[in-house]
Amino acid sequence: MIAPRAITLGILAGGRGTRLGGIDKAWIVRDGIAQVQRLAKRFDGEVSQVLVSANRDLERFQALGFIAVADRTRDLGPIGGLDALAHACTTQWLLTIPVDLVFVNDCLIPTLGSAGGQGASIEDEDGPQPLVALWNVEALRNAPFQRDDLSVQSLQTELAMPRIRLDGVRFGNLNTPEDLAAAHATLP
Repeated sequence: MIAPRAITLGILAGGRGTRLGGIDKAWIVRDGIAQVQRLAKRFDGEVSQVLVSANRDLERFQALGFIAVADRTRDLGPIGGLDALAHACTTQWLLTIPVDLVFVNDCLIPTLGSAGGQGASIEDEDGPQPLVALWNVEALRNAPFQRDDLSVQSLQTELAMPRIRLDGVRFGNLNTPEDLAAAHATLP
C-alpha cells in the first residue's frame, strides 16, 4: 500500500467545457459544493497535497488553498495538464482525476497502487478512463510528449502502465446538460 505522504492528487480542470457552452467544469455545483472542492475533499487523508491543472482563473483555485498550475505548453489537451502536474508534483506518485467525474469509488488508490511499478489506469463499465490513473511521477516527467500523438492511452502504453478493469463501477462524467441533470448538478 502506498502511503498518503507519497501521493499527490492532480485534478485535471484545464478543459474548455465546450459541450456545456464553455463553462469551467471545476465550478459545477453538486451537493452544494463546487466539483473541484468535492473531489479534493473526497481524497482527504489519502493524499499529501492537491494540485489543480487549470488554464484560467488560477487565482480562484488558489483562494481555496489549491496549488493551481497552468499548462507549460499550450494546446496539448490533457497531455499538457499531465505534463504541468508532473512538473509541479513533489511526491513519488500522482493520482489524476478529471474534474468532471460524477463518482469515485472508495478503493481507487489501493486498487491503482496494487499494480506497482509505473502505476495504472482504470477501465470502468463505460470503457477506458485513462485520466483516472496513478502515475509514477519520475516516469511521467521523463515521458516524451509528442505533438503528433496526444493520446493519453498511447502515453500509458509507452510507460507500460496496465489498465485495471472495475466491473460494476461507473465513474460517469459531467459533459452535457443531460449529465448534469442526472447527477443533480447545476452550472456555476
